[in-house]
Amino acid sequence: MIGVAVLGSTGSVGVSTLDVVARHRDRFKVVALTAHRDVDGLFKQCLEHQPKLAVMVDEKAAQRLAALVKEHGLKLEVRSGPASLLDAAAMPEAPYVMAAIVGAAGLEATLAAVRAGKRVLLANKEALVMAGGLFMDAVRGHGAELMPIDSEHNAVFQCMPGGYRAGTWPRGVRRILLTASGGPFRGWPLERLAEVTPAEACAHPTWSMGRKISVDSATMMNKGLEVIEACWLFGTSPERVEVLVHPQSVIHSMVEYDDGSVLAQLSNPDMRTPIAHGLGWPERLTAGVEPLDMLARGNLDFEPPDLESFPCLKLAMQAAEEGDGAPVVLNAANEVAVAAFLSGRLSFTGIAELVDSALQEVPRGRCASLDDVLALDRRARDASEARIGALARSA
Repeated sequence: MIGVAVLGSTGSVGVSTLDVVARHRDRFKVVALTAHRDVDGLFKQCLEHQPKLAVMVDEKAAQRLAALVKEHGLKLEVRSGPASLLDAAAMPEAPYVMAAIVGAAGLEATLAAVRAGKRVLLANKEALVMAGGLFMDAVRGHGAELMPIDSEHNAVFQCMPGGYRAGTWPRGVRRILLTASGGPFRGWPLERLAEVTPAEACAHPTWSMGRKISVDSATMMNKGLEVIEACWLFGTSPERVEVLVHPQSVIHSMVEYDDGSVLAQLSNPDMRTPIAHGLGWPERLTAGVEPLDMLARGNLDFEPPDLESFPCLKLAMQAAEEGDGAPVVLNAANEVAVAAFLSGRLSFTGIAELVDSALQEVPRGRCASLDDVLALDRRARDASEARIGALARSA
């Protein structure tokens, strides 16, 4: 029986992970579950999966969860705070860790799992965007096993040569082709984008995701972050990573070889497919995903991304080229901008404008340690919040 810890278990990826695990109770046991403040969601998961440890980052939420656990006589420990999150990630009873906390908040816990030598199912792309060099050094230094779970990176992993391990560029591979759905506003004129509402931005045409990731997909920042992530995961440079818009979201990515061959991974747009791959690799597990009906799907279309209408992708690609602290600033400013957009403090097109200003104005250099990364992240967030405040005062 393999113990599994799910970091961010009440989010969409966490819920899908528990669905796959529940289909293989003879093989996997949930050992730890963590969430930020979704008490009801985490309590329902505790009832079903009976973990040893449940962590809520928010202390008041943890108190409410502990009361429910006691009331129902569940035999598990409830803890709170960021330090407990790190403990959940490093539990010896859980050799597999799903890292599904969205944003920079998941960086330290994901690193804790890596440093404990776990199989890390990486759905938290920000860990590599912010601290790719440090992260991959830790993977190698601590003997961790990295399994990419983003559908695009998992597809690339599946298309790599047999026996492939993350972090290296294999001989014979020419380039990676990352596919993008184009989001809900593909083909919209630039002037219409200024009026986009949060509800519209969160209505993704093919994927069911959380609000932050949905907005990132709508701006195409998500694809830009994935370019940076791909460079670290597969040991390559941005020049070898190309983005193609593929609205049907059936081909999740492709790998082109020196001999002219192109291998693609196809499946219905359901995160349980890459999750099952990461849990079972090198075996294949049932995931509850409907078989892909190619006749029903019809045509598969491709087009280049529109960098004028979706400048976030261009900004991310520039940050990937610059490296060092640029991706840290990019990610921090984007997280602040998306939160401001969702709360009505910033327009949809203002997201890219805020990220651009942060990249131009926030001083940065080489991030030689995790402390350097976190300090730069804080500076970029403070600068972005200050700019939003200035915009509000001038309105």
